[in-house]
Amino acid sequence: MSADQVFSPGLAGVIGAETAVGSVDGAAGRLLYRGYPIEELVTQGTYASVVDLLLTGEWHPNAELTPVSVPPTVLAALRLLPAHAHPMDALRTAISVWGAGERLGWPPTAEEAKRIIAFAPSALAAFARLRQGLEPINPEPGLHLAAAFLQQLHGKTPDPATARALDAYLMAGAEHGLNASTFAGRVIIATRSDIASAICGAIGAMKGPLHGGAPAEVIGQLGEIGSVDRAEDWARGKLNRHELIMGFGHRVYRAYDPRAAALRKVAEAMPNRPDWLDLAIGAEEVILRVFEEMKPGRAMKTNVEFYAAAVLQGVGLVPDLFPATFAIARIAGWSAHAIEQAGVDKLIRPDARYIGHAERHLPG
Repeated sequence: MSADQVFSPGLAGVIGAETAVGSVDGAAGRLLYRGYPIEELVTQGTYASVVDLLLTGEWHPNAELTPVSVPPTVLAALRLLPAHAHPMDALRTAISVWGAGERLGWPPTAEEAKRIIAFAPSALAAFARLRQGLEPINPEPGLHLAAAFLQQLHGKTPDPATARALDAYLMAGAEHGLNASTFAGRVIIATRSDIASAICGAIGAMKGPLHGGAPAEVIGQLGEIGSVDRAEDWARGKLNRHELIMGFGHRVYRAYDPRAAALRKVAEAMPNRPDWLDLAIGAEEVILRVFEEMKPGRAMKTNVEFYAAAVLQGVGLVPDLFPATFAIARIAGWSAHAIEQAGVDKLIRPDARYIGHAERHLPG
């Protein structure tokens, strides 16, 4: 590394890729998939149509994505995992075993990506049942991916509104620029490795609590708050103790996260809205007001994790499944970036600045 090269911790501000997949405008609070606003996609699209858009660049509103059963080799591997295994580890293991049994080529293809996307929810549902001592079940014919995931998880067909809520969540989580997990996947595919390896690496990056774990923590916070009339004292106490309030603030967004806005509409439209959802909506308004008063000038707006937690709990998921469900959604974006990076076909190999000892020698 030469003396005039600039070091940026965490590669902040460094452009690591050119992409046509997604655009994140943090200042304006805008998120585009292939040029289309996320709000329009969540309102008018389906997860299958969003997957097709991200992978091909074309909008096909009637695109379909048929859920598939877990292959026997993958199911055998999941049976060997301990019940206390992290669901992210189970999902990563499932995709790794699947990839080992496939003849995956290079460059990666949209068809390979769709095959992973079609079986990943079934694999997660299978692990969730196995750890409860229940046998996995196959997806019902005719169900779309989100509905089939809930059916395989709970053992019954979900109502359309509940399935639609999860489908909207999957759309909102499908892509978000060059985040840590997407970058990890692009680094792997740039070595001419296969798409399963890239997805496994991306899952490993997302497993970290700084990336994919916040929605589960939001549920714990709402439990601490308990009721809307306690939200103000709770928020003031957290800020006075310099503690984080999960679900607010974002590394990129300085305006209200557009994914949060889209998911709030979905959550509000869910049938038989439970008390905890009313608590989330009321607490959000109070917390934003406290932020404005105690942290004036700080761009602490609601981010996607806050309403992701509301939707995921609303469709019946337990909190430790939240990160893996997020990963299932993001496989679409990871795959689109993998295909794009393969088109560049250039190894990603940044320099490092050495700060250790000068040359020295072992004692004679």
